Amino acid sequence: MRATLMDSKSAGFKFSAKLGATRAILRAFGVFGDPFTRLLQGQEDPYPLYAKVRQRGPVHRSHLGTWVTGSHELGTRILRDRTLFLNREQGGVPGHEMMAEIPWNSSILGLDPPDHTRLRRLAQPAFGPRMISKYRVQVEKLCNGLLDELSTRDGFDLIEDFAGPLPLLVIGELLGVPEEYHDRFIRAGRKVGPVIDGVKSLKMARDFRGAVDDLDQVFTELIELRAKDPGDDLISRLTVANEEGKLSTEELLAFCTVLAVTGFETTTNLIGNAVLAMTGDRAQWDLLREDPDLAPRAVEETLRYDSPALQAQRVPHGDIALAGHHIRANSSVVVLIGAANRDPEVYDDPDRFDLTRENPAEHLSFSGGIHYCIGAPLARMEGETALRVLAERLPDLRVAGPVVRRSSPVISGCTRLPVSGTPG
Repeated sequence: MRATLMDSKSAGFKFSAKLGATRAILRAFGVFGDPFTRLLQGQEDPYPLYAKVRQRGPVHRSHLGTWVTGSHELGTRILRDRTLFLNREQGGVPGHEMMAEIPWNSSILGLDPPDHTRLRRLAQPAFGPRMISKYRVQVEKLCNGLLDELSTRDGFDLIEDFAGPLPLLVIGELLGVPEEYHDRFIRAGRKVGPVIDGVKSLKMARDFRGAVDDLDQVFTELIELRAKDPGDDLISRLTVANEEGKLSTEELLAFCTVLAVTGFETTTNLIGNAVLAMTGDRAQWDLLREDPDLAPRAVEETLRYDSPALQAQRVPHGDIALAGHHIRANSSVVVLIGAANRDPEVYDDPDRFDLTRENPAEHLSFSGGIHYCIGAPLARMEGETALRVLAERLPDLRVAGPVVRRSSPVISGCTRLPVSGTPG
């Protein structure tokens, strides 16, 4: 841990100054009409700006020097291209300089092959069909348990009371977090997640660092426990791999933290965005209510229409050509997932949520290629199960108050989503 950020006033002042300078640069370029720069400032509704990005052609260079695409076809090619990387050739992920100030070892999220391949292979079995089938029963039990706790209330906050706790409990099951650790695990996980939006203040950085330290302590204790008494969970498997020298203790701790953070954010926002879209168009909610087996379609259309993940970045290590443009080595190339998922060249009436959409092109919400989200099968299953249970037990579910959406360049979701209805 970097004690200077946590304790030193001078380090804190420098950190705050960097944040202020970054904001000033974004505001200045935004004034000149650069849509990408305006997106980086955070927008509750980024889709009008995505349309402006697409109007500039398949790919264009923003005022910040970043190459940007909102094209589904080009975005798909970029994300699947094995000659493009997450890091510059000399190391470091472009645009993540402030994250380095925290600091946080995000492990697999910022790794290229061969380390990325090694870690992914170790974790992959936990997300295979057999394990997902096993988790499905537990997820349905957790969904019903959360709604049972709300059965005496006429209304609740979908994010705070259901969509937020659910994925943390599920990740806890996957990792093998015992019940006596749940409160510590959930408290720390909720504090860590928001930093994916970006570091916005010195207090946020310090709170985040403290929460990561709490998670590290939880996982350190569990690793010691599983080393003595292994089970059929991911921490047990990774602990064995650690003892065999297949990954370091630092990589093991980072992997557990990353799963807690990303698993929480993706699924929470997927559930919230789906409910918001469908209850905003009662015909869509009625379709699901009348046929809960449409839950998989609801998940896929939500991922396309209002993706929890809004952008992905790649870096060429040599000069390349993209759509007639010369891209220099180590340049940042950003795929705006939210824009690509509503590309009118690919989707009919793309700004409409439609459960009956036939044979749509694959969305990019889980990225693509070797960095395709390892937890995608789990997130899909959680989303399908949660929506099915909600439709069955809360058929008259409605939004019942002001909705607060995140203003983020990288995550789409709600922080507050009050709903009416008593679970049956």
